[in-house]
Amino acid sequence: MTAKPTRVAVWATGGVGSIAIDAIRRRPDLELVGVWVHSPEKVGRDAGELASGAAIGVTATDDADALVALRPDCVVYTASGPDRDAGAVPDYLRLLEAGINVTSTSSTSLVYPPAYFHAEWREQLEAAAKSGNASFYVSGIFPGFGSDQLALVLSTQSKTIRTVTVSEVALNDHYPVADVMMDGMGFGRPLDFEPMLSTPGFIEMAWSAPIHLMAQGLGVEVQEIRGMFERRPTYRDIDVAFGTITAETCGAVSTRAAGVVDGREAIVIEHIIRMARDVAPEWPNSDCDATYRVNIEGEPDIHCSMTLGEAEGHAAGRGAMAATAMRVVNAIPYVVDAPAGLLSSLDLPITLPRHAL
Repeated sequence: MTAKPTRVAVWATGGVGSIAIDAIRRRPDLELVGVWVHSPEKVGRDAGELASGAAIGVTATDDADALVALRPDCVVYTASGPDRDAGAVPDYLRLLEAGINVTSTSSTSLVYPPAYFHAEWREQLEAAAKSGNASFYVSGIFPGFGSDQLALVLSTQSKTIRTVTVSEVALNDHYPVADVMMDGMGFGRPLDFEPMLSTPGFIEMAWSAPIHLMAQGLGVEVQEIRGMFERRPTYRDIDVAFGTITAETCGAVSTRAAGVVDGREAIVIEHIIRMARDVAPEWPNSDCDATYRVNIEGEPDIHCSMTLGEAEGHAAGRGAMAATAMRVVNAIPYVVDAPAGLLSSLDLPITLPRHAL
């Protein structure tokens, strides 16, 4: 007897959500049964058309109760915006309490739930998952696979390890949310403007989850996390998805978070984002959508570079968005089968891409 497809709904139809919709409709083991949208102009439209494809007979709705009433086995949650967790956590609670599993790309600080900075929300999510007998899993590319699991996979070749350094170098001119890019990260603002990233402790909090995930995987304890934030100006105007970045304002951002183990910086995450390739030429660069590097110092030394997207250019960040979406779409069967609770990549096997070949 052929098993019934897993019933899936997608929450939001931005860049990542649209890729998820298209991927789900192509898989014989998954059935797209519903799509939630935020914009009134999207309500009532065919989800396939919203995902820039052919009509598939699934109508988008902004009625969360109607989506829950469809009883999907899993919701792929991809909503983005400046509020992130504050807006998403109530949705997660609603879905989990209804017995619906959730995979999400939105709340990146939950890639390792034990390190989640908001203990009250974590406890609520744990209680909702247990109450509804459902599982919750967050992933993506960075934070996500490129910031933690790739390094752990490579470390299976290690005899001894002194330091693990992971990095992302990306061109992010395609990201359209102005509040996040300008007020959150400082792009397009004068260099004396204080974005959210410059708030004391914010870098440490933002990268705590993947650092603690790697530490747990390697069996060590992080005593503290040390953060660093730098900016570089652009010397010309740059047109980007959220507007125009004028000359002499911030055009590149670098962050560094170092987990201290036994008194030394042993687990390090570095993140470089530009609005154009010629900004901050002294920093590491990438010719693709994004480059992810892992450097493990030990026996043996291990150096790995992974690129996403087209070389010598980019397709509106499509490579990184596709990788982000597929981390949670490919995880759906594993999350549905997992015990109830909050999961990290340490709790799942390798989430292989069924039916991709």
